[in-house]
Amino acid sequence: MEFTNTQLNILAQCALFKNITKEELTSLLPCLKPLIHTYTEDTIIFTQGTTIQYIYVILEGQVEIAKENFVGQKNIVSLLSAGKLFGEGVVCTSHRISPVSALALEDTKVLLIPYERIVASCERNCTFHHSIVYNMMRLLGEKNYHLNIKMDLLLLKGMREKLATYLLAEAKTCQNTSFTLPLNRNQLADYLNVSRPSMCRELKRMKDEGLIDYYQNSFKLLDLKRLQNALLYEKS
Repeated sequence: MEFTNTQLNILAQCALFKNITKEELTSLLPCLKPLIHTYTEDTIIFTQGTTIQYIYVILEGQVEIAKENFVGQKNIVSLLSAGKLFGEGVVCTSHRISPVSALALEDTKVLLIPYERIVASCERNCTFHHSIVYNMMRLLGEKNYHLNIKMDLLLLKGMREKLATYLLAEAKTCQNTSFTLPLNRNQLADYLNVSRPSMCRELKRMKDEGLIDYYQNSFKLLDLKRLQNALLYEKS
């Protein structure tokens, strides 16, 4: 399977291949025996309840990861772009049944890597497999961290409490008080499981009070202490 220079650059930036150079990838990829699938806009990659056998790496496009409840209400878990991966937490389980669905939001190309090819040593005794296994363990730990944040958000009741928690978590992830959200307003409301109009009103109040500033998806946290205090006040 031939990979373009652009695809190799994207894979080299993927967390699964951290500390593996683009040149080393050209030797490693044949050992993994990956597939490449192309999905058109609004095509379902897999549905909730599907058994999956691969780790998916986005080469181009954007993928929505979402979960539906028993009455069909959708809650967005994450939006992923080129270089991001998904499915890694599911293929490590015994049944490999996905608790979420994956949807291509635009024309999307995805690399599918069989899980067994990552955890098992290849016949070539590839030295890069140690790095991949290490990266895989780190990714699973980070996914668990983000799922805990998501659980915290769903358990919180107050609108400001949800927004402050989410924005502070994004700032911590970016290691910067200025950042761009990957979600638009509709997607953010779905992610927080709140009403979009109510959320927008609260964002405006937080801006008017000098807690935050924003323009479209660009945000800046102006007063970290008061944002953190907002969480304490909501719980008191």
